[in-house]
Amino acid sequence: MDKFINRLIENPWFIRVIALILALLLFENVNQENQSVINVPQDQDAEIIKNVPVTSYYDTENLVVSGVPETVTITLSGPKSNLQQAVTQRGFEVYVDLTEAEIGTQEVPIQIRDISERLTVKIEPETVEVSVQEKVTKEFSVEAEFNSGVLADGYISDAAEINPKKVKITGAKDVLEKISYVKATLDVKGPIQDTLKQEAEILVLDQELNKLDVVVEPRTVEVTIPIKASSKTVPIRIVENGTLPEGVNIDSITLEKDEATIIAEKDILDKTESVRVEVDVSEITGDTEITLPVIISDGIVAVDPELVKVTIKAKKSESKTLSNLPISIQGLSDQYKAAFRDPSNGSLNVTITGTNEEISSIDASNFQVYVDVSGLDAGDHDVKFFVDGPDNVTWKLAKDTGRISITQKEA
Repeated sequence: MDKFINRLIENPWFIRVIALILALLLFENVNQENQSVINVPQDQDAEIIKNVPVTSYYDTENLVVSGVPETVTITLSGPKSNLQQAVTQRGFEVYVDLTEAEIGTQEVPIQIRDISERLTVKIEPETVEVSVQEKVTKEFSVEAEFNSGVLADGYISDAAEINPKKVKITGAKDVLEKISYVKATLDVKGPIQDTLKQEAEILVLDQELNKLDVVVEPRTVEVTIPIKASSKTVPIRIVENGTLPEGVNIDSITLEKDEATIIAEKDILDKTESVRVEVDVSEITGDTEITLPVIISDGIVAVDPELVKVTIKAKKSESKTLSNLPISIQGLSDQYKAAFRDPSNGSLNVTITGTNEEISSIDASNFQVYVDVSGLDAGDHDVKFFVDGPDNVTWKLAKDTGRISITQKEA
């Protein structure tokens, strides 16, 4: 038996036959595998695509359509290869066909095209209720609007200047009838002290301030709002504080500017009559120039000037006493005679005050001290002393009143 097998193995034709049989078996096996792969169905999948834009087709020259959503959500399902191509290339279009639509409200389907027939499509929503209206264009005046709270304290705004003053608004007839406000709103931050100039977008609103779906031409306008200070010019008062040093006299206090401009709200301006500078005279010993702040009351935002130069003319004074100036009697009737009881000697001392140059040349001859007894009858009377003297010095009597006795002359 072993010898027979060995002979077969050693025979070349036997080996060739065996190889042929093995090759046929291998070919059959491969062919069956290929057939099994071809008959297996392709894998299926699904994809959700959100925010797919919707195109509307209608007579844009004469009609206005509302109610069509800007985007929808679609779900695609089918073979992976077709699905992947649709998701990647986005060659499809979602649309609403209103080319045959009539004026009024109607429900229409949302459709899709240019997509593989092997894919199943679900659109959410499938239908929408749209309103088809006649297109109307009207001209409206624009009103400027901004938050006046951004103005700096003490500043006010004048009437706004708008360019152009009117815009054209296009939309459905019933929508245009709802227009209550056409506003150009400025978006600014404060505090504002200078004139505003800005491009502003037009807002079209109804009575409840809801934004209306219309087309505005132009979409923006140029708005200029003049801003100015709420101001008033008032006098500057001089207020003296403190006590002058002994022997110092102030001749004058003058200001480089005697008026100031203040900025404040109108109610503050209305009740403000002046501002002030406060001069401390306790340190004054002679002619002085100082710069002092202009003091303002609460509520005033600013003042111009903030500082003012003050010129003070002052002199150091001296005093001297002129003794025993005689007191003359004026207005005494010829039938009477008079004698002083107080002062009994009929004379008074006078103390004069002024600069050394002023008082050095003054003596008793420059003064007249007197009483006026006009209309007085006989008897003792209290009288007031009067003095005539130079204008460039001050003086003080030892006493202001005295007593005089008037008697009848002997026949």
